[in-house]
Amino acid sequence: MRYKIEKQGLFCSAFCCKLLYNRVCLKKKNDLFNIETGVKLEDKGIIKKVIDFIGKDTKSQNESKKLIVVIRILLLSIALYYLLNGVVSGITLSFGKLFLFMLFLLICIGVFIMSYHCKTLITLWVFNVGTMVWIVTMVHLFGWNIGVQHFLIMLLILYFFSSYKQYAGKIIYAVVLGVIRIVLFYFYQNRIATWPLTMLEEEFFQIVNTVIIFWCLSVIAFIFSNDTQELEGKLVDYNNQLEKQANTDTLTGLYNRRKALDFMEDICKNQIDQLGFSVCICDIDFFKKVNDNYGHDIGDEVLKKIAGVFKEEIQGNNFVARWGGEEFLLVFPQCNGDEAYIVLEQIRKKIKEIEIKKDDLVFGVTMTFGIAEYDFQQGLNATIKEADEKLYIGKEKGRDIIIF
Repeated sequence: MRYKIEKQGLFCSAFCCKLLYNRVCLKKKNDLFNIETGVKLEDKGIIKKVIDFIGKDTKSQNESKKLIVVIRILLLSIALYYLLNGVVSGITLSFGKLFLFMLFLLICIGVFIMSYHCKTLITLWVFNVGTMVWIVTMVHLFGWNIGVQHFLIMLLILYFFSSYKQYAGKIIYAVVLGVIRIVLFYFYQNRIATWPLTMLEEEFFQIVNTVIIFWCLSVIAFIFSNDTQELEGKLVDYNNQLEKQANTDTLTGLYNRRKALDFMEDICKNQIDQLGFSVCICDIDFFKKVNDNYGHDIGDEVLKKIAGVFKEEIQGNNFVARWGGEEFLLVFPQCNGDEAYIVLEQIRKKIKEIEIKKDDLVFGVTMTFGIAEYDFQQGLNATIKEADEKLYIGKEKGRDIIIF
């Protein structure tokens, strides 16, 4: 039962703190829009006033607004906790408990007001010390089993997120909180509470404490990690873009020579079944004449159209890259030369069907292909050289041919 309560509390608190954070920290100052209608809400709306009040910056410069917003949300959450327990104490006619919770509520409100007039660091330490005093008082009065000591974890996480570097301070603070928890456990685990609770009251405290703790932890973790995760995501996307740019030929959109070498080296290292692969080097026949007779812009168009054919025909694990100039390199993993030949013959025919227009002139192009098999007996460079030599054999035999 307690596990279900904690699980539901975590889900609800994560959703609620995300909604609240988006309203407080991500909204534009004067533009709060209704999500469904897009209509601008009135500036004097109650919700907007509350959000603006919580998100109000401190008077001190060079201080984190994010931290003070988190502290205020935590203070309001704990104030609600005091108020709820006070109401229950009043209903059950437990006036001593009612007075205690109302006293803590007033202190909490005082610290909340203080956050608008004092430096953030002072507010943080007043909040930390006050919460420690409250935890010790609650354990002393109501016993160990109500679970209020878990709020120490909230203080630890808050301090770790809110302080930059300060490694020694973080270690010392963690040790202090750990010592407090151990001392409380040692003295109060089996001790009869000053104000003994019924089983029903103890379960009520456990449920309320669980919900509030999960909520507070979710607020801290979400708000402080949100920007980090967003920046990390942008960094990953940016790195992926840089990697893609570094491995892609700008003109054709195919992979470049460096990516082709990396691809073949990875196959050589990771291919366990020793099936080998086939490599083909091909280039456009009489491409220099195309550039000389029709201009480099037409030459670029030829390269793009041929790249389009490769993109259509090279599927699955097969690989194609612009090797340099008018040369292209194709890799056929786990394929022998005969299997690669079938694919290349289809490509050769489609390239021969390409029509290039220059004013009133229409002309076509052809390509010559050389195939070599990598069988783990010779090195990768030797295989590439063999494919290149076969390409030149094809040139000598009249071009527009596949040599294997």
